[in-house]
Amino acid sequence: MAMTRPAVGELLRDWRRRRRLSQLELAIKADISTRHLSFLETGRSAPSREMVLQLADQLDLSLRERNRLLMAAGYAPVYPETPLGEPSMSAIRAAVRQVLTGHEPYPAVVVDRGWNLIEANTSLGVLTDLVSPSLLAPPANVLRASLHPEGLAPHIVNLGQWRAHLLHRLRRQVEASGDPMLVELEEELSGYPGDDSDGEPILVDNIVAPLRVRRGGRVLSMFTTVATFGTPLDITVAELSIESFYPADEVTARQLRDVPGFALSTS
Repeated sequence: MAMTRPAVGELLRDWRRRRRLSQLELAIKADISTRHLSFLETGRSAPSREMVLQLADQLDLSLRERNRLLMAAGYAPVYPETPLGEPSMSAIRAAVRQVLTGHEPYPAVVVDRGWNLIEANTSLGVLTDLVSPSLLAPPANVLRASLHPEGLAPHIVNLGQWRAHLLHRLRRQVEASGDPMLVELEEELSGYPGDDSDGEPILVDNIVAPLRVRRGGRVLSMFTTVATFGTPLDITVAELSIESFYPADEVTARQLRDVPGFALSTS
């Protein structure tokens, strides 16, 4: 059967409802009349290219979804999706590498929108050497490698807490993006064994919940930060995230500084 592309009005209505906005609320944000918005959603009026981008901005859509909305309205996509290996992306690659190497001796990883491993520093080996090699074969998915029974999960001391944290982040992504790939990933990960609760959360100075991994008879306690590129105009760049691990205590900091470098291939 031939696949039909959703009409632009249908997409606008779906995204408005996903953002929990009434027609009146979105119309006010976009500085248009409710009647005009209603006509756009029902297909009685066709939006201009500028109107599509204006509504996409007010709906806080990703660059990928903005292109999809434009194509549904009959316009050419605006935002390119350049492979990271292209010469024009050399500055982006250099910036990523600088962040990764500068974060040594602590682990750091770069992922795409689907949590697939793009690149990592050598210190990530302190975690990946506990994971089955089959889960690290490209394209390795860092969430799958974390929560799979043959992944990092058996070594995570606070697995229930960490699993709940990762699934919560993933569900928020699903809610915000509606990405079918993430929906499928969430269904898979939710089926892995492990309680979503782990008693009282263990906090670092009552601020953040750490990842606690048992390795070599010792427990490494780390928390993470996430960095993205500001004001990206390319889909590939917009969907890159750098997750950096930091020691949550001085004992972990000393252990990480004492661990020899690990070689990790992501090609």
